[in-house]
Amino acid sequence: MPKMLAAYLPGNSTVDLREIDRPKPGIGQVLLKMKASGICGSDIHYIYHKHLGDDPRTSYQGVVAGHEPAGQVVELGAGCRHFKPGDRVAVYHISGCGFCRNCRKGFQISCTDPQRAAYGWQRDGGHAEYLVADERDLVHLPDTLSYRDGCFISRGVGTAYEAVLRGNVSGSDAVLVVGLGPVGMAALMLARGRGARLAIGVDTQPDRVETARKLGLLDHGLVAGPDALGAINELTKGGAAVAIDCSGNPRGRVLALQATRTWGRCVYIGETGKVEFDVSDDLLHRQRTVYGSWVTSVHNMDQCCEDLDAWGLHPHDIITDAFPLEKAPEAYALMAGGRSGKVIVEFPD
Repeated sequence: MPKMLAAYLPGNSTVDLREIDRPKPGIGQVLLKMKASGICGSDIHYIYHKHLGDDPRTSYQGVVAGHEPAGQVVELGAGCRHFKPGDRVAVYHISGCGFCRNCRKGFQISCTDPQRAAYGWQRDGGHAEYLVADERDLVHLPDTLSYRDGCFISRGVGTAYEAVLRGNVSGSDAVLVVGLGPVGMAALMLARGRGARLAIGVDTQPDRVETARKLGLLDHGLVAGPDALGAINELTKGGAAVAIDCSGNPRGRVLALQATRTWGRCVYIGETGKVEFDVSDDLLHRQRTVYGSWVTSVHNMDQCCEDLDAWGLHPHDIITDAFPLEKAPEAYALMAGGRSGKVIVEFPD
């Protein structure tokens, strides 16, 4: 049986490269030749630094890593009808049961079935030369979008896109994004695509603010601090119509909420941790709406690809570093440092 190289995450901030058998697609599955596979912040937090393998439903189970895959279909399993060899695709990173209400809505991320499995967490992911994926989890990549775009759309951009939809961003809106990691930068890009009239970004790291500015993603970039709220209120004349917190930081979440104008929308997508705010002053009396948003749906990921195509935007502009699979340990170490943009593993033709 042909062999291939694959990356695993044993914990303790290490990457284990192994030679394994190339997989074969089963019923309703396709074999993808991998082209690009992103590294997500959740991979770093939950797996790279510490191997959490106790709960088979939600934690890493010692599989091939990488839950942001994009590649080309090379072989079909029995029963496949919608894709063909040669198709360029991104992979929705959760394979759900297909029958619970969340799956019926396209939100496999919230599938309630015990057999729910995430690529790169509970089933083999994209940090290998080939990947077996369920056909129903694939999203077509328009010809204008690169495989680099596709792997980023597979989760990070999809997460940002859902936040922009929940916030109902339009050309009337000033938009604030708190936390300018890869997802935050993607949120700014997508808000621009939706026509936001003003884009403001805040981060604790000046170099991230500068990167977002160089990419043309914002009108105003601010370094987090005691003066940030006042500056935002002045720039927006009373607060952002839509604020999106990508920081997952308690102070960042409070800033996003307090910088939302009266009757505005605040969307939380940054993972982990807690937040504490004054319910009356910060929420009720200002008539603000807070949304919690987790990733996106397969339908909206499809729409995201169509919109990026129509807008002429490329999330791959936010990718700062690409490594071959053989250098996956270096890629993870760089991403764990928290000072880069998006980091991916890339597979040459």
